[in-house]
Amino acid sequence: MHLFAALLVFVVGDTSTWPEFLGRGQQAIVSGSLPVEWGPEKNIAWQSKLPGRGQSSPVVWNGSIFVTSIEGSMKENCQVSSIRVEDGSIQWTKTFPANQTIRSNYFQSRSAPTPIVDRDRVYAFFETGNLIALGHDGTKIWDRALTEDYGIFETTIGIASSPLSVDDKLVLLIDHEGASYVVAIDKETGQTVWKTERDSRVSYASPALISVHGMMQIVCSSAGTIDGYDPKTGELLWSFEEIGGNSQNTPVQVGEGRFLIGAAPGMHNEKEEIASKSNLCLQVIKSQDGYQPSVLWRAEKVMTTFASPMVHQGLAYFVNKAGVVYCLDAETGEQKYLKRLAQQCWATPIGIDDRIYFFGKDGSTTVLASGPEYKLIAENQLWDPGIAPPTSPGGGRSVGHDHEKGTAAKSVEVARKEREQEAREQGENRFADPVQYGVAFTNQGIVVRTGEVVYCVRQK
Repeated sequence: MHLFAALLVFVVGDTSTWPEFLGRGQQAIVSGSLPVEWGPEKNIAWQSKLPGRGQSSPVVWNGSIFVTSIEGSMKENCQVSSIRVEDGSIQWTKTFPANQTIRSNYFQSRSAPTPIVDRDRVYAFFETGNLIALGHDGTKIWDRALTEDYGIFETTIGIASSPLSVDDKLVLLIDHEGASYVVAIDKETGQTVWKTERDSRVSYASPALISVHGMMQIVCSSAGTIDGYDPKTGELLWSFEEIGGNSQNTPVQVGEGRFLIGAAPGMHNEKEEIASKSNLCLQVIKSQDGYQPSVLWRAEKVMTTFASPMVHQGLAYFVNKAGVVYCLDAETGEQKYLKRLAQQCWATPIGIDDRIYFFGKDGSTTVLASGPEYKLIAENQLWDPGIAPPTSPGGGRSVGHDHEKGTAAKSVEVARKEREQEAREQGENRFADPVQYGVAFTNQGIVVRTGEVVYCVRQK
């Protein structure tokens, strides 16, 4: 969830918007209204349980929060809910049958793409292929089944890329083991404006809208390449291929034609070597021969994880999977400090005025003072870990094994299956709820989304 100073607009008022993934285009966020400290018994205005589960970030439009979820053991139902910022009451939930079903588990993304809201509609995209436009009151305006139009999604991890708003179009990056593509959809009609084929690859990454020499371009950093597209036609303008491990993070603009790229070593460090050379600042220059990308600087000791790098007040911040934050000069790549946070971050940090919020995976949020020197302002825990432990698949019920009764008599095949099940459960616990997946900032507080609960943290 990147946020850079050029996109921030601070206006005193009682309305605010956080319209899409990473808060791009948000308005009227008053930093003085945001809390610095909170906990289970302090500054939690409300919490609202969702009908399903999901990993998408909330979006906000003038007092209403919109959030997506998936429900069912085979992801049978796609859901969009509207919640009042003021008191957390659910105003409506709309449910739609999934176009493509697949078993729901912690290794598969669940409703990971973040929706978009504008003054007219809410647009929700799901890993099932459903693309839906609703009015702010929940009335369905149009829907599409991308899996029926362009083929089913072939992936073991699911589709997690969030749509991008570009003027009157929605842009979706569909990278998977099947036929991959980037497509622009007309917001009003739901019809395809253009579609550009891509090489197949597996990726979670979302596209970004970045200014390059005065021209807005769609930039996709995704599993082995960085590509720039013309938003009007979908034409590929340039590509950069000296990169790897970049299958999770969204590019973030540093300056005109310059942007950060994040790369991660992978779950088992299988991409560590290439990823160590792929956390960098890319510069795109226009010449007579077209657009030419080149590396401005590399941060070779830096890695990321699910959290994208972000820029605030001229400084770049990367957080690795051990929860270590690296603060660098955004123009030169010079390291200012590194410090271990309380937890690793799956949500991208957010910078507001003189502070930066780092939302830890397991409910801890570290608030640091912005600037080249490390200064801790607060350490907050959203829930009590002893009261809200991670739930396991199957309605929160863990499967146990009695190793004292008949283990020796069990067949080799049964024992093997039990070991596989234990290993799977241990792995799934790394991804089990509650997890701080995404946030939105409003004048009435910070909205935090876990798998099945939305919280509002508000200064009292």
